[in-house]
Amino acid sequence: MHLELSMASHFFFLCTLLTFSLYFHGISGAIPKYVVINEVPTHGGGIKFDKVIGGIPYTKKIMRHINKYIWYKVFKQNTPADQKPLDNVTVFIKDFVGVEAVTWGSDKINVSAVFLRDYPGPMDLKWEFTSLMHHEMTHVFQWNGEGKTPAPLVEGIADYTVLKANYFPPGFTKPGSGDRWDEGYVHTALFLQYCDELVPDFVAKLNKMMRKTYDVSFFQNLTGKPVEELWKDYKAKYANQSFEGIQG
Repeated sequence: MHLELSMASHFFFLCTLLTFSLYFHGISGAIPKYVVINEVPTHGGGIKFDKVIGGIPYTKKIMRHINKYIWYKVFKQNTPADQKPLDNVTVFIKDFVGVEAVTWGSDKINVSAVFLRDYPGPMDLKWEFTSLMHHEMTHVFQWNGEGKTPAPLVEGIADYTVLKANYFPPGFTKPGSGDRWDEGYVHTALFLQYCDELVPDFVAKLNKMMRKTYDVSFFQNLTGKPVEELWKDYKAKYANQSFEGIQG
């Protein structure tokens, strides 16, 4: 009898251990490995990356934080089934000009050492680098309709993450700015923020709809209004606020 109880307890322990092992493997398995390579350690920007920003240790730390922030706070993706499956996310510090950074190959980010060397402000370089990583990491994890989503909307969602995380310089651009909803970057991001006020978690829901395809009708499906009407309402709201401010 004692032997049977002992064997049963041992079996229960093994099953429990296996369950926990599979559970935690499922969670940790969804989190990619973060790789950071400074290809230009003697370049002015490469030196600033190491000495001012914090180099590889700081970058890996914020990559993990931003990854989780995008999954759980921006896109509300709480299970691996909802998340984009990636084994690695790699950041390269490289010598190139033209843009601050670029995401390519779905899981790689190039950051310009020239940009890091010459960044003039207004924020400190470490803050600006962290802001930049919020934008680029969003490109890694967002859905883009398998390439069908227009680039301005893709960029607007990336800047929406920056806005939501409070990593836009204060007073940089005000709500209501821009000429078109699909102007991209911060103008589209601020419009998406307005849509979030109308429909809670609008951006998360829109991103989910864009997993396999894209259609502009997604805006109406979520809000009940075509995107052009939403844009007019958005512009009118902030035009009225500006007028009231002048009157006051």
